[in-house]
Amino acid sequence: MDTHDTPEKRVADEEAIVAARAVAFDNDGGDIQQKAPHGMRPKGVEMKREMTKEDKELADAGYEHLKHQNNTGQKEGDAKLDGVDIHEHGLGFQELQTELDTTFDAKDPSISPGLSSEEAKARLSRNGPNILTPPKKKSALRKYYDCLMSMFNILLIIAGILEYILLGVDFKDNFPNTYLGGILIGVAFLNALIEFYQLQKSEAILASFLAMIPPSCRVVRDGTILTVPAAELVKGDIVLVRSGDKTPADLILFSANDLKVDNSSLTGESEPQERLARPAGSLMQRPVEAENLLFNSTLIVNGEGWGVVVRTGDHTLIGQIAALTGNETGKQSPLGAEIGHFVMMVSGIAILFAIVFFVVGITTAYKGKGEQTVTFAVSILVAFVPEGLPSVVTLLLSIAAKRMAAQNLTLLATDKTGTLTRNQMTVTNLWSGLRMFSAFQSNNDSEDTETFSIEAPGMREMVDIAALNSHVKFDKTDIPFEQRRILGDATETGLIRFAGKHISDYDAYQKQHPRAFEIPFNSSNKWALVISEKQHKTGLLTAYIKGAPERVLAKCSTYLKDGKEVPITDDFKAAYDEAYDYMASRGHRVIACAQKLLPGDVYDSDYEFSKNDAKYPSTEYCFCGLISLEDPPKHGVREAIGTLRLAGIKVMMVTGDHPKTAEAIARKINLILGDTKESLSKKSGRPIEEIYDDEIDAIVIHGDDIDSLQGWQWDQIFSKNEIVFARTSPQHKLEIVKRAQALGHIVGVTGDGVNDSPALKKADLGIAMNISGSDVSKEAANMILLDDNFASTVKGVAEGRQIFVNLKRSIQYTISHSTPEVIPQLLYVVVPLPLPLSAILILVIDLGFELFVALSFAWDKPETKDGLMRMLPRRPVNDHSIMSLKKRALRRTKTLLRDPETQEVIHPSKFSVFMTKLKAPFTRQFWEEALERSDDETLVDAKLLSYAYLEAGMIEFAGALAGYFVVFFKNGFTPGDLRRAQSALNAEPPVTYFTKDSPDFINSRGQRISGDKQVDALGQAQSIVYLSIFIIQCFNVFAVKAKFRFPFGKSIVGNYYNFAGIVAGACLGMFIIYTPPLHVVFGGSFHLSPLYWLIPVGFGVLLLVWSSIRVLLLRKGIEQSRVKDIKGLMMFPTMRTMSMRSKH
Repeated sequence: MDTHDTPEKRVADEEAIVAARAVAFDNDGGDIQQKAPHGMRPKGVEMKREMTKEDKELADAGYEHLKHQNNTGQKEGDAKLDGVDIHEHGLGFQELQTELDTTFDAKDPSISPGLSSEEAKARLSRNGPNILTPPKKKSALRKYYDCLMSMFNILLIIAGILEYILLGVDFKDNFPNTYLGGILIGVAFLNALIEFYQLQKSEAILASFLAMIPPSCRVVRDGTILTVPAAELVKGDIVLVRSGDKTPADLILFSANDLKVDNSSLTGESEPQERLARPAGSLMQRPVEAENLLFNSTLIVNGEGWGVVVRTGDHTLIGQIAALTGNETGKQSPLGAEIGHFVMMVSGIAILFAIVFFVVGITTAYKGKGEQTVTFAVSILVAFVPEGLPSVVTLLLSIAAKRMAAQNLTLLATDKTGTLTRNQMTVTNLWSGLRMFSAFQSNNDSEDTETFSIEAPGMREMVDIAALNSHVKFDKTDIPFEQRRILGDATETGLIRFAGKHISDYDAYQKQHPRAFEIPFNSSNKWALVISEKQHKTGLLTAYIKGAPERVLAKCSTYLKDGKEVPITDDFKAAYDEAYDYMASRGHRVIACAQKLLPGDVYDSDYEFSKNDAKYPSTEYCFCGLISLEDPPKHGVREAIGTLRLAGIKVMMVTGDHPKTAEAIARKINLILGDTKESLSKKSGRPIEEIYDDEIDAIVIHGDDIDSLQGWQWDQIFSKNEIVFARTSPQHKLEIVKRAQALGHIVGVTGDGVNDSPALKKADLGIAMNISGSDVSKEAANMILLDDNFASTVKGVAEGRQIFVNLKRSIQYTISHSTPEVIPQLLYVVVPLPLPLSAILILVIDLGFELFVALSFAWDKPETKDGLMRMLPRRPVNDHSIMSLKKRALRRTKTLLRDPETQEVIHPSKFSVFMTKLKAPFTRQFWEEALERSDDETLVDAKLLSYAYLEAGMIEFAGALAGYFVVFFKNGFTPGDLRRAQSALNAEPPVTYFTKDSPDFINSRGQRISGDKQVDALGQAQSIVYLSIFIIQCFNVFAVKAKFRFPFGKSIVGNYYNFAGIVAGACLGMFIIYTPPLHVVFGGSFHLSPLYWLIPVGFGVLLLVWSSIRVLLLRKGIEQSRVKDIKGLMMFPTMRTMSMRSKH
């Protein structure tokens, strides 16, 4: 008898029947035997492999940390939980209605009148909105201080303070340094101010986005179910919650159906807790233990329930325990980490050179003159540190933040339903009694497919199951069925729409056959059971079950044929397989239906059903048939996936659907183009066992196999270009993301349901849907697609890649002038020569025209139409990168301390970690890893540094130095004269030239040059050096853009902001050089002839020529990093998606 089956036996029987493999793996890595009873799951990958111990260790390396994660929740904050003021859970229904002044119907909650709109408004104005006071944030002053304490700013402040200390030592001689010290400190504070302003602006943008997507809930007002913002809930409101919802306030349940809630955020309990209605009130004293109470912000993970609001806003349990909400935390992005690393590197080099030049200067040029040497060292520091770069980076990123960015994805795991497809289910075919029926007009059905008729054998039973085994609700019940909006998931909605067409009075039919017991669908059972009061020959009750075909068939011993129950035979199984393939191969979702006429002598009207102790019928069902529903792909999805794949991003589907359905949809949308083992076997006529793994590039994995996969098997799966995971649970989705990340993938996850939220949270980029997405998925995501358009992810990737390129160009451009700033300082000391560029002018370069032009890169357009979107991700995951990652992980694993008994890892102390990091640079392993070849493209890499410092930098230096010597020569100074004049400082007695009080200088031609002419000559020389850097940098604006093409053409010069930046920089330069009052601070001379500008113009042209040669030299490497064309991609819209059968 069914009632004597134990839950363990039932699960064992079911698993035995459902043991067919989509992908069969062997736990020991040996030969694999594939099983396919009933043929219910397609065969897939069969891996045969002998592995050595070393192979297994290397394969498992990198996944070690996943095995040791502790998933058990801990109860915390008991004292706080005990101290909350909530007592309503102890009240009976009548007392509750009296206290809250509301009315509800516990027997039929859908007809509860709820509050009136006027009463709700009055209570809202009296008690305030249902929102939590946000957690305490950092003060504006503290945020500004954090911005100020960056490495560049600290260096500038220290340098500025040093100048003022020198002022105190010798005020008269060091007075000119007042300007330098003030400017340095001012720059640091200005940089921090810009960063602080943008930070505040970004927070405001984020807040506005959150305001655009307010959490909503279903509430009964004036007897109608409405969807209202959760903030408008008031005490006494009647609320409907379902699986996937976030509880909008503290609720007391008065009706619940298999409701489970995740309280882990409050109590630390890892397992979902069952919640029930208690007519007499709960006996539990502690609110957190009350089984009839739902708390604000907790997640409904299963079932549905009706509750009355008893607490809102700060009066809810979570509002009363403010400490549980925590304070804000931030995780640095990979791009932020790279920028930080670059800043530290440049700062380190600047400090090192400043110290070296200080030592060189005090022992040679300055001979013990400490104050002058310090000023000189500060000049070196100023020359090396690109003072404007922090502001440029901050402003560039803030401009970019207004556009979406997903710039470094290597793998995108996407849900199917509602993400790739429209989530609009339509019943297309029904199969019952070995006959196929079409419920949807299509030209693609086979000739023996009959048109659906309710009078055909088995069809009445199928419609009954669709209608009675359902959990949908309607927004209104006082209008015709066709005009109602159905509140429920897409599959249930499709089935009810279909059933409603063939039942004359849907509401009367439901009341005629009320439910005696039910078990709603959940992701572990994959079936739903309803027992209705529907009379038959042997009893009063009928059990209806629907769900995943393999699960439902596992419960059946007979099938319905011409109104009679016939035992299941091998012929039936073959016909079932054929029907299943017919439906699933078209990309349809397939639902199985079965019924059991419960005998009255066992299941009478007083029988107490219970799912906890298995007191419900679970076997010996009669299989009624299969229903297929089609959910067509969204418009633009196929082209979007094709574009992503051409961008080198691996796109894989992770769905709860059957493998056949998932594969068929995947083939429609460019996700699978090649053969799986099964399709290749059908094509070639070879047995699956004889097909080698390297012959195929597509793989379909069944969720049941995921838990037993070993490290090498995960590696083999992710080595494929076309991957589909089917029949997955939320835990599987999370595991897939973790495994992909362990191999070095930057993982994006798209999804809309509650089952996607753990994976969305874990992913590097979680992308949720706004319109169809659950509140929980939106909360877990980093990005929300407001229009639910999957194709928007392509725009995100393209924007992100362009932002990265623009940021890289800006940095490359900005640091190119470091070489012509630093080397003249070196010549000043070593040769020596009169100072070609003062520290003040260096600051004017860095913070003047450079700032304008560097910012203009933010508006750069792509160099070619599809250039960036045909390049590999900048951190590609390939065999070399995976092997490198695994070898490092294996080395780490072997050096970990472990408990000798339990083998648990003993985590080292913070001091031990610090000492290990300190010793690391002195080990061979450190340098092997640091110098290891990598295909990664970082923000600041060797190519960028080579171009900026050695290529463009040296050309700029040569141009500036040429102008310097020509101007001095025209003023009577040969290079030898300059050396002799500057060396006089170290003569006995010392003679100082190039000041107004200097003695006349006799040059090599015997000409006498007065002090005033010396000062003017130096002013002109320094001016031409400054202008040379500016003019050559103007050419460099276009040279840095040349990667795919030469630095000419519309795409290179099409950014008008570049020209605006150049004009602004030119105006600043002219103002500083040709305005006499400013010469006191900056130097310069208005006597400089514009003809001298032609010298740097010539070197600018030389830079463009070199840039063109560089394009030719690097072209081969760029071509190799381009993604090759993918054979079979369909880059045209899905014109007709309904009932198009896959060719495979």
